[in-house]
Amino acid sequence: MLLWLLACTPPASTPVDEIVDDYDPNAPIRERCFGEIGEDAVLPDYEDMGAVVPRHCMGTDHQDIDAVGRVVFLGDSITAGTPPTPAEGIYRALVTAGLQERFGSVSTDNCAEYGASVDDLLGPGGQFERCFTEPIDEPTLVVFTIGGNDMVDRGRELANGVPVEQVDATAAASLGLLEQAIRWLEDQDGVLFRGGVDVIFSNVYEYTDQTNDIGSCPMAEFFEVPEIDALPERYAALNESYVDLAVRTQTDIVLLFESFCGHGFHNEDPESPCYRGPGTPRWFDDTCIHPTPAGHAQLAEMVLAIVDE
Repeated sequence: MLLWLLACTPPASTPVDEIVDDYDPNAPIRERCFGEIGEDAVLPDYEDMGAVVPRHCMGTDHQDIDAVGRVVFLGDSITAGTPPTPAEGIYRALVTAGLQERFGSVSTDNCAEYGASVDDLLGPGGQFERCFTEPIDEPTLVVFTIGGNDMVDRGRELANGVPVEQVDATAAASLGLLEQAIRWLEDQDGVLFRGGVDVIFSNVYEYTDQTNDIGSCPMAEFFEVPEIDALPERYAALNESYVDLAVRTQTDIVLLFESFCGHGFHNEDPESPCYRGPGTPRWFDDTCIHPTPAGHAQLAEMVLAIVDE
């Protein structure tokens, strides 16, 4: 199955323990965390992976992050930030402020860039090479979003007639590069990262609310990506691979796909599989793939919830 295809102070979301009176920690993750999403929505299945998803349901809890002296942001334009969201409203700015409230002085590096793909992380001239130039004595937290641009590329390949088997092979190679990048960070724990390192990355969201309506946002025409059959199933498979990677590397992942489902360009459509009800805000801006200020605030809340757990 093709895993990589096409895939941003507002009110915070309500913690799950405040909206679920009969919360059952032994219930399936979908039931206890994402029950408000429609039954027709196709969500990843994490039950047999060993993923630890705590009560806040915003991500996993595989690390004990009890100190941060330096935070390094990597990845794509979601992390780099895009207009019209102001610099102070980008999620990395909100995360930095939250870390400083929790841990005191926290220095910051940002090597995220527009259009970045997985292969821009590790390797000659990559983000790791630019951001990790010398040993770091402080406890380090690495945070990144990545994968959306890879998915756009896979969609374009299909549109241009590249055989599915070849596209699948490229997708698998991208996932392998992501694992190499995370393993490199782990291998440098206590070496380059003298104070230790923790890693939080996100899974990959999509803006159609599982309607496969690629043209639903104002700038969709610039992507030149066709509608793709079985898009929800392929997103679910991709994000299962991401969470499996987080389990195997014992890093943590933000469940962005699930949390943003219903906050895309069909947020007011009762027929959408992800429909959450009247008044559900949209968290994607007119570029289709980047968060609004409210979306950035939500993403920051999710990262900080993982830090706090």
